[in-house]
Amino acid sequence: MGSRLPRRGVSNLGRATSAGRRAWPVLLMAWERWQALPEDEKERIRSRAREYALRGRRVVDETRSRRNRAR
Repeated sequence: MGSRLPRRGVSNLGRATSAGRRAWPVLLMAWERWQALPEDEKERIRSRAREYALRGRRVVDETRSRRNRAR
């Protein structure tokens, strides 16, 4: 037996297509705004994103180590 799509409602592909159509203008506008920023502003944003990512990784690692110690 093959997989069957639901008889009613929207398939996953239909939902993805619909979401993509709604998101496209927002993504395009964000890209255009990013391209218009001066290079020093872009670098400032990149460095802040790096800091946030490092902080997030550190929190995840600390949480994992606490869980492992509790076992």
